[in-house]
Amino acid sequence: MLGFFYVMELNQLHKLFLESSGISTDTRKIVPDSIFFALKGANFNGNLFAKDALEKGAKFAVVDEKEFALDSNYILVDDVLNCLQELASFHRNQLSCPVLGITGTNGKTTTKELINAVLEKKYSVVCTKGNLNNHIGVPLTLLSAKLDTEFLIVEMGANHQNEIKLLSEIANINYGIITNIGKAHLEGFGSVEGVTKTKKELYDYIKTQSGTIFINKNDELLQRISSDINKVEYSTQENENGSPFASVTHSGEVISTKLIGSYNCTNIQAAISIGNYFGVTFKEIKTAIEHYTPQNNRSQLEKTSKGNSLIIDYYNANPTSMIKAMQSFYSVKSDKKLFILGDMLELGDTSINEHQKIINELNKEQSEAILIGTEFGKCEHTFPQFKDVFEAKEWLQQKAYNDYFILLKGSRGIKLEEIKDLL
Repeated sequence: MLGFFYVMELNQLHKLFLESSGISTDTRKIVPDSIFFALKGANFNGNLFAKDALEKGAKFAVVDEKEFALDSNYILVDDVLNCLQELASFHRNQLSCPVLGITGTNGKTTTKELINAVLEKKYSVVCTKGNLNNHIGVPLTLLSAKLDTEFLIVEMGANHQNEIKLLSEIANINYGIITNIGKAHLEGFGSVEGVTKTKKELYDYIKTQSGTIFINKNDELLQRISSDINKVEYSTQENENGSPFASVTHSGEVISTKLIGSYNCTNIQAAISIGNYFGVTFKEIKTAIEHYTPQNNRSQLEKTSKGNSLIIDYYNANPTSMIKAMQSFYSVKSDKKLFILGDMLELGDTSINEHQKIINELNKEQSEAILIGTEFGKCEHTFPQFKDVFEAKEWLQQKAYNDYFILLKGSRGIKLEEIKDLL
């Protein structure tokens, strides 16, 4: 003990962690007897809230500014974020279960949820909640695992190089899957080559651990960057029946789902492959996938009072996922189809070109469409176009769309959910 606060080794901190109720990082959600980590952000300093966290029931507060360490309930460290990551890595190395890392441009959250549903049929699984897949979310996922956890699924996102490398090291990944590599976060990565290099960091780490990857054998890019790694390959047999719902054939049996879009077929097949590898029976795999219900504005179908069928997929968007969603929508059997597309954000210098490609695709199919966002506004087209959803709402209130199939697709920042009730 130094002064009134603790300075301790990592194993000592881990012992306190095991005796606590878990980790808290938000004083609005303090769990009694938890350890509060005073994280910092661009617009906040968690050290300022450490005292409040203790008053609300936290057992200890980890801080990195000496003036906030007031007594023996404070643990002073050099850097709170680094401490959280090191504690998570230390804890992960006490676990004896498989740790599966998931990354990719599109489909990683849906794939994670499907794999979780399948593996829960046989194992006690801890899985990334929501999209807590960054340098803070991954440590929190690891620290949510108990010592008797039987399987750990860690989703990893990235918007700059070396991020997947860091997350793989923290989680000590020994199994992995890249869903695909496409155009996303080009502002941070600089190019698709930059995206590829970053996603490949998962393969590179697993190779050093003599681990195993699960890979779509029809994906030429993934095959090219995965040489000399232990791999389990899978492929997709999708059923094209004019339905908006994804379904696949495996071992001669059709697996129907509640997921919208044929682009989900590769995600489904990945879950089948991983479940099979880890000893889940095909009957259990089929049941898990068919009962899985998508949430969080991803691949959902919603009926409205106006007789419209809304395909809701506006959690995120990039050029790759946008084209896949559009192509899947083309295959839906309906005489009345409407595209409502929002801007794709974080594309940097490529933005206008990529938005023009989407417009060209709409023109090629002579589609009925509404475009929302300033990036679409910089392109050449004749579609109704609005700078934001609030301007679009005024226009939609004067229109009557009834008995349509409508695709709502755009980046989260466009807030397409604001117009859903008008449809």
